[in-house]
Amino acid sequence: MHSKIAFLLPLLAAANPVPQSGSNPDPAQITIVDSSYSGNGCPQGSVSTSTSLDKTVITYGFDQFQTYIGPGTKPADHSKNCQLHLNLKYPGGFQYAVVDATYHGFARLDDGVTGTFLTTYFFSEDAAKTSTTRMTASGGGALAQGQVYTKQDKVETTSVVWSPCGINGMLNINNRLSLTAKNSNAAGELSNDDATVAFTHQMHVAWRPCTPGKPSSGEGDDQIGIGKPSSELELGN
Repeated sequence: MHSKIAFLLPLLAAANPVPQSGSNPDPAQITIVDSSYSGNGCPQGSVSTSTSLDKTVITYGFDQFQTYIGPGTKPADHSKNCQLHLNLKYPGGFQYAVVDATYHGFARLDDGVTGTFLTTYFFSEDAAKTSTTRMTASGGGALAQGQVYTKQDKVETTSVVWSPCGINGMLNINNRLSLTAKNSNAAGELSNDDATVAFTHQMHVAWRPCTPGKPSSGEGDDQIGIGKPSSELELGN
């Protein structure tokens, strides 16, 4: 029976509330308008997608997101990346949500081989603010026979959207798999088979009336940000 590598990131503290003004709207959710992908780990046509009816959860299936190392492999086989681009609709007001991303894959690593799964989250609107998670596995033992793994990320996001009443934000999730080996005879493979991205713990902290199309009226308008979680890696039998 396969054992799992579980990667868990604790949630950061909730953002500071914004003083409430005006009447509350219906608690509409942050929704996924559409998505795309790019990278040598996910050529066009190699990824399947499925979105929940309420448009808060999207699942990807990867056919070619695989890395290999060892005799007969090329340097290009040792590292692959796939960036997911999610176009999100934020209702007006102050928004708080958690991006809950779960990844499943397979790892088979000889002794001396190290596999790394690196994920960076950022919004195009503020690309300087990033949150990065890392899963690292050292080969040998049970991993030499092969194991399935689960990597789970929880990343805090916030937005302040006063004017206009609602905005779209582009969330980018850059996934990179890489393998290194201490000697040329050691072999290994690391793949990412699927990913599910969900928006959980969504809530409106405050709201104030605004007029669509009206210019932003002050500091804090039309902002989308992302938090920086700490990380913990657990290996299971």
